[in-house]
Amino acid sequence: MTRSTIFLGIAFVFGLLLTSGIGYAFDWATEAEMAATIEAPMVVGTSSDAAAQGGPEPSAPSRGNFVWMPGPPVAGGGGEGWAEFTINIPAAGTYALWGKVTAWDGNSDSFWVTWQPADPDEDAQETQNTQFRWGVAQGNDWHWDKINHWLDGGTFEREWRFDTAGKTTLRIGVREDATMLDVIFVTDNLSDDEAEVNPRDPTAEDLVSVEPQGKLATSWAQIKAR
Repeated sequence: MTRSTIFLGIAFVFGLLLTSGIGYAFDWATEAEMAATIEAPMVVGTSSDAAAQGGPEPSAPSRGNFVWMPGPPVAGGGGEGWAEFTINIPAAGTYALWGKVTAWDGNSDSFWVTWQPADPDEDAQETQNTQFRWGVAQGNDWHWDKINHWLDGGTFEREWRFDTAGKTTLRIGVREDATMLDVIFVTDNLSDDEAEVNPRDPTAEDLVSVEPQGKLATSWAQIKAR
């Protein structure tokens, strides 16, 4: 077999990969407390903060912190406060989101989620648009849950289509008190199978380009001290 034949074979296979839409898989993770902005009453919390509210104490979250609107089990409420993330999408395409979460009960198991520009510039806390309502899978310890639409007709996994690469804005808004968010995982693997997607905590490489929100951070300890 000549070198030219080998080269043509490689080029042919590469062309098939491109035309079939198969590309490099993308995944990226970030700590919830490293959001670009955290708007009170959503705050940074710890496992002991959760226990102080009367619910089961979850195990230590990734890097020691999570974000939530503090509240006891069966509180409901919410509707104010959010965490906002800037996510750089490497290429046009369709993406999914997973969250590492704890949700004690049926009154502490939902957020509002918009990801622009795939979603409209809409304040879901005001409009109450169920397209942006994430029904979080319940559980007293940290577990992964794919972000979904919790519609009146059922719960369906969400996907977001971006027409260009670049900066996007993800907002996770409070809907019910006490729903806890530890990590956000972004991927172009659209499977609903957690074992196939393998969502993960952030690595050092994920966090290199992420700057903590600094003065915008509010902790539960600061709220209690006021």
